[in-house]
Amino acid sequence: MRCLSCWFACAVLAQDPVTKPVVPPATAPAAVAAPAATFRPLWNGRDLQGWHGQREMSPYQLAALPKDQAERLRAEDAASAAAHWRVENGELVNDGHGAFLTTDAAFGDAEFVLEYKTVALADSGIYLRGCPQVQIWDTTEAGGKWSLGADKGSGALWNNQQYERFPSRCADRPFGEWNQLEIRQIGSLVWVRLNGVVTVDGVVMENYWDRKRPLPASGPLQLQTHGGEIRFRNLQVREIPADEANELLLAHEANGLEPLFDGVSLAGWQGNTDSYEVRDGAICCKPGQGGNLFTAARYGDFTAQLQFRLPPGGNNGLAIRYPGTGDPAYAGIEVQVLDDTAPQYADLKSYQYCGSVYGVVPAHRGYLRAVGQWNTLRVTVRGSVYTVLLNGVPIVAADVAKAASALANHVGKDRTEGHFGFCGHQDPVQFRKVSIRRE
Repeated sequence: MRCLSCWFACAVLAQDPVTKPVVPPATAPAAVAAPAATFRPLWNGRDLQGWHGQREMSPYQLAALPKDQAERLRAEDAASAAAHWRVENGELVNDGHGAFLTTDAAFGDAEFVLEYKTVALADSGIYLRGCPQVQIWDTTEAGGKWSLGADKGSGALWNNQQYERFPSRCADRPFGEWNQLEIRQIGSLVWVRLNGVVTVDGVVMENYWDRKRPLPASGPLQLQTHGGEIRFRNLQVREIPADEANELLLAHEANGLEPLFDGVSLAGWQGNTDSYEVRDGAICCKPGQGGNLFTAARYGDFTAQLQFRLPPGGNNGLAIRYPGTGDPAYAGIEVQVLDDTAPQYADLKSYQYCGSVYGVVPAHRGYLRAVGQWNTLRVTVRGSVYTVLLNGVPIVAADVAKAASALANHVGKDRTEGHFGFCGHQDPVQFRKVSIRRE
């Protein structure tokens, strides 16, 4: 069995539903240098400092409550937590009832480690970013939930509907024994190992509270429980910095991808080559210049993956199925690459935000990294279905053939093949680690 740091230094891929938004098939693990250390306690082992009680409630509904009502609920949940949670011999113990124990802190990309021990008929789970859940339950036939999938085991995303919800195999230990959970979350992607068995391999975790949008960018970890006593101990967390998260995301989707950029020249690229330069291993649009830089090769269905970095107010785009002449946003498809947090873009139309299929499909917002940091972008096109993942979050998943374009003379919306490239708009936006795979 690999150690925790080794497992967390490998990446694997999610499921690939055929008729639903595309997430490419699983790949072999790819090594990434393990970080120097740095898990820290998530619980002090003595009391409930740093945690609070919270009933099962949508974070959107909770955030919308008037202040006085929110304070009243918080007080009621604090009393519930005090009545049903206790500390005993360095263990957090719940009697199977009451409010969920919830971290005061919110987490984005992070790794969690914890141990739990439970009893017959108990049903619990780990909420990530305030959303259910990595499942924990009684997996025996006597527990009465085999019809719900309990026979398949704990440690998976049971609340998923579109993406994989069951573990690879049952890895639960008998009642009375401690189980170890190891969880990594980057964007909406989740990896889980239960007792040394990988039960979730980079699967998109769905937003239970609103399935029309991705998970929140950050939120608390919650210990859910009902139905029977459960004990937790050795809770630890490590927050994943942006640079490491980017490399893990690239490794997670490495299978079959071929580089489009050699890191030192524009070999294999054509178009407005004088408006771009290679600087520090990245393709950079020259300030005040622009135009279209695109591949010599043409592509139909493909997955493209890259990293981009925006200056304040930076504007560029990905040319998709571009015929080689005209404006890619009209002659083909443009996937927007934009600092949409900049003041000058306060009044954009919904289809103009970063990651949007320009003029056709709006992207979900709130998942760009801070200006000046590298972002990881993955675009999959199969037929007319476009899937865009920004920093591990599915911000677009749509069939453009079923969507009307807001652009007049958008002759390229239904193109089936063309060049891949960049649409410069006079800003020094940078691209690196550009690769592609034909689908």
